[in-house]
Amino acid sequence: MKIRRRLNGITASKVFVYIFMIALVCFTAMPLVYLVSSAFKPVDELMVFPPKFFTTRPSLDSFKELFTAMDSNTIPFTRYIWNSVVVSVATVAGTVVVCSMGAFALTKIRMPGGNFIFNLIVATLMFSAPVTQVANYLVIQNLQMLDTTWALIVPKIAGSYYLFLLKQNFGEIPDALLEAAKIDGCSYWGLYAKIVLPVTRPAWATAIVLSFIASWNDFTGPMIYIQTQVKQTLPLALQTLQGGAGQVARAGAFAAAALITTLPTIIVFCAMQSRVINTFTHSGIK
Repeated sequence: MKIRRRLNGITASKVFVYIFMIALVCFTAMPLVYLVSSAFKPVDELMVFPPKFFTTRPSLDSFKELFTAMDSNTIPFTRYIWNSVVVSVATVAGTVVVCSMGAFALTKIRMPGGNFIFNLIVATLMFSAPVTQVANYLVIQNLQMLDTTWALIVPKIAGSYYLFLLKQNFGEIPDALLEAAKIDGCSYWGLYAKIVLPVTRPAWATAIVLSFIASWNDFTGPMIYIQTQVKQTLPLALQTLQGGAGQVARAGAFAAAALITTLPTIIVFCAMQSRVINTFTHSGIK
C-alpha cells in the first residue's frame, strides 16, 4: 500500500524535473571529474588527441613529477603548503571574530551612528578589489608589513561582505531573547558568546567557507606584498611550473597541482554545505 501511494504521487512533471536536475548536476560536475581524472593520468594519456575524459591506467606519476619539480628549487614544496594553511586559517579566524563582533555591535547594541557606519560599509561593496588595491598597499606599507605573512591576513579579516552577511542573520534574533538574558545578569560579551554565536552557527559557518576559499585561492595578494620566495603561498608558487620549454613536459604536474589546489576548498564546502544553503535561504541574500 505504501509503495502504491508513493507511485500515485509521481507525476510526469516531477519525473521531468528530476531528470533535468540529475542531468544538470552531471553537467556541472564534469569539470571536477575531468580534473580528478587528469591528475591520475599517465603522460601518454595526457598528450593523446583527442583527449580522453577518463583514464584507463590510473597513475601517481603526475604527483611524483610535481613534488620533484617543486623540490628541485631551494624551497621545499611542503613549505608553500604550510604558508597557505597558516594564512588561510588565520584569515578565517580573524574574519569570524572581527566581522561577527562588528555585526553584533551594529545590530544589537545600537550605538550612536551605527546606521551610518553600516551604510558606509555596504557602500564599499560597490568598489571592486583593483580599485582599492593602491590604498591597501599604502596602508600595508605604512604599517611596515610588506613581505610578511600579516600583509596577507590583515586586509582580509574585516571584509564588508562577511559583516553584511552576519548582520543580516544577527538581525533575525528576537530582541526579547537578549533582553531576558540581560535581566538575568548577562553581559554584552555573554550575549555575544552564549546566545548570538550558537544561534547563528550557519551564518558564521558560511563566512568560514567563503573566507577560506578566497584566502586559499588568492594569487594577487602574495604577488604584490611578498618578495621573499620562502614566504610565498601555494597558488603563486605553482606558477613557477608554467612557461618555458618544459611546459608540455610538465603537463602532468599541472594537473596534479590543480587538484591539490582545488581539493581543500571542495572539502571545506562539502563539510559545511547544508549550513551555507541554510544561511542564504534565511538571510535574503541571493
